[in-house]
Amino acid sequence: MSTENIHSDHNNFLVVLGGGESGVGTAILGKKEGYHVFVSDKGKIADHYKQILEEYQIEWEEENHSVERILKANLVMKSPGIPEDAPLVNLLRGKGIKIISEIEFAAKFTTANIIGITGSNGKTTTTKFTHFILKNGGLNVGMAGNVGQSFARQVAETKVDHYVLELSSFQLDGIEEFRPNISVLTNITPDHLDRYRNNFQEYIASKFRITMNQTEEDFFIYDADDEVIAKWLSENPIRARKLPFSLQKEVENGAYIKDEQIIITIDNNHLTMPTSNLTLEGKHNAKNAMAAATVAQLLRIRKETIRASLSNFQGVEHRLEKVLKINNVQYINDSKATNVNATYYALESMESETIWIVGGVDKGNEYAELLPLVNEKVKAIICLGVDNRPIINAFGNCVDVMVETRSMEEAVNEAYRLAEKGDTVLLSPACASFDLFKNYEDRGRQFKDAVRNL
Repeated sequence: MSTENIHSDHNNFLVVLGGGESGVGTAILGKKEGYHVFVSDKGKIADHYKQILEEYQIEWEEENHSVERILKANLVMKSPGIPEDAPLVNLLRGKGIKIISEIEFAAKFTTANIIGITGSNGKTTTTKFTHFILKNGGLNVGMAGNVGQSFARQVAETKVDHYVLELSSFQLDGIEEFRPNISVLTNITPDHLDRYRNNFQEYIASKFRITMNQTEEDFFIYDADDEVIAKWLSENPIRARKLPFSLQKEVENGAYIKDEQIIITIDNNHLTMPTSNLTLEGKHNAKNAMAAATVAQLLRIRKETIRASLSNFQGVEHRLEKVLKINNVQYINDSKATNVNATYYALESMESETIWIVGGVDKGNEYAELLPLVNEKVKAIICLGVDNRPIINAFGNCVDVMVETRSMEEAVNEAYRLAEKGDTVLLSPACASFDLFKNYEDRGRQFKDAVRNL
């Protein structure tokens, strides 16, 4: 395709760094909105994305960045996976070229009501939960961000009244004016510190960017029991109206649990339902449910619909997903637990003796907080990683049986051998998956396949 026309119009040249879901979505929306678009990926672009770019007649390159050309951009959309301090990114900044995230770019082209959801854990479940209730309530609603199709692509190709967006800290790092009408912060625990120069404060600030452009007309829903969030809010005033949720205390506006009832109040409008009706088990899921139901109540979904949705929601694949019961042993896939805090929730919700499959790429994990739960609930540990030393050092004295494995099949067979009637086998790795698997989905699917093959 000829490149001449691109250089002739200097006001509208959009460069997209990264040819994955968010990059391709941005390219499609950019093209639709009249930009000249060029997609550049240092790695390989997947074939199905290449096809889409060809269909839309968008230029692309892979395994290379044509730096000179990229530096002619008026605007650059950087995919969330590219670090903030990558050499090309620094070069662009040095030239004063504006770099934004897909979320920032796409938000400018929609008038839909935006619900933004972030947090170290629980954000996917809360996003899907919220979308499920709003859809059941008859709203015309899309779901994007870290789940499903990219936000930019949906803005380009569909017309909805509301978006529920799951937002990572990396996506929030690239926003300037993005302003959700309702924002949700599920919790903050140390995660991805490798990306934030091991500075927890930077990571916290990154999460709170979700509310930075909100005004008094907007709402901020958050976990009032989370000490990190409470401390930040006590030191940094925000403009949005606060709606906390809590398992520990009563709140005037927001959500809490009392006498096994969830109680949600917004300006004297009350919703109650018994916690026993929630399909998802565990305290963290009660919190996810409260956050989602608070959003639904703000958007005036009928109370019967909210109650019915909370008791029908099936949860998220790879998140405490019950796979099969074999010989009265329950196998649970929690592959999405890529940090210690997520695994804490998983172990906390175990009600029987547990054989725990753990390990992978350790992001500087502190395992100490798991020790009491491991002592109480875990009878055997199966390490599944290339380097299992941190796990062996942390838990070697807690359990009688510790096995090292190098494949999912081997791990599941070991678990099968060790499990007795009434036990649970839990895959909850507390680590990233890249040493032995493509990603956490691949790890979870391999687990499910191995269990079904027993």
